[in-house]
Amino acid sequence: MTEHASHLAAEIASQPDDWVAVLGRLDEARAALPTEGERVAVVGCGTSYYVAQAYAVLREAAGHGHTEAHAASEYPHTRTFDRVVAISRSGTTTEVVELVGRLAEQGRPTTAIVATAGTPIPDLAERTLLLPEVDEQSVVQTRFATTTLALLRATLGEDVAAFAEQARAVLAEDEESALAGVADAEQLTFLGRGWTVGLAQEAALKLRESAQFWTEAYPAMEYRHGPISIATTGRATWAFGEVPSGLAEDVRATGAWFEHRDIDPLADLVRLHRLCLVKARRAGVDPDRPRHLTRSIILS
Repeated sequence: MTEHASHLAAEIASQPDDWVAVLGRLDEARAALPTEGERVAVVGCGTSYYVAQAYAVLREAAGHGHTEAHAASEYPHTRTFDRVVAISRSGTTTEVVELVGRLAEQGRPTTAIVATAGTPIPDLAERTLLLPEVDEQSVVQTRFATTTLALLRATLGEDVAAFAEQARAVLAEDEESALAGVADAEQLTFLGRGWTVGLAQEAALKLRESAQFWTEAYPAMEYRHGPISIATTGRATWAFGEVPSGLAEDVRATGAWFEHRDIDPLADLVRLHRLCLVKARRAGVDPDRPRHLTRSIILS
């Protein structure tokens, strides 16, 4: 990718460098985030909720303590957590503002991860990790979400530089080879396991937002329990991360294309971002301004 015809294209292209650069904030992030052993809830809306899902699985799997993810509107107030981490690019998302405000009134510890200073959520939270360097002009979120997740993974000891290099290779690859089998698909279903269930949901959302394209997403082991019925010639199923035994063969038997690469799933999400630009271009829509959406969902 060398040409940036939209804000979204430029923001997609910056991601590997953003992930590496944010490692300079690692000590700051660790100080703001829950300590090992704390019982934690991670909340957000839309893309931020899917990042929360991925982080929750990764944190618990790394042995850092019980971690749950919830849509901010569905936060379980009957449960007790040592800290709530709230993710919001804009800092103004209504459901997150209301939740963090309520928790603040109750004296419950909160951490906000936000791109925009001077907004309600960081003002309400006990601790804030501001990431203005990865704020975005496009309505469609890419680099704020992926950089947040990269930084969260770094706090768990993961090698960000390694998967950033894979993402650079994805961006440098010829479009035809990078998207062979999926660029012409009339429908896509995304699958994940463990922490990549959140990535699958995010991939589906990105294509719906940017290109008004029909997508679905499921845990990989759930796919054969009904959703595979829509798989057929001309459609594709894209798996992030681990692929259950026999699943690829089952998808191919329907006539659908099965897409999977043995690279870090976050790097593979960047390849999906490239598909968003292609599908938007072919549909003749502006990927920076999805219909019916605004940069922040503020409810009256």
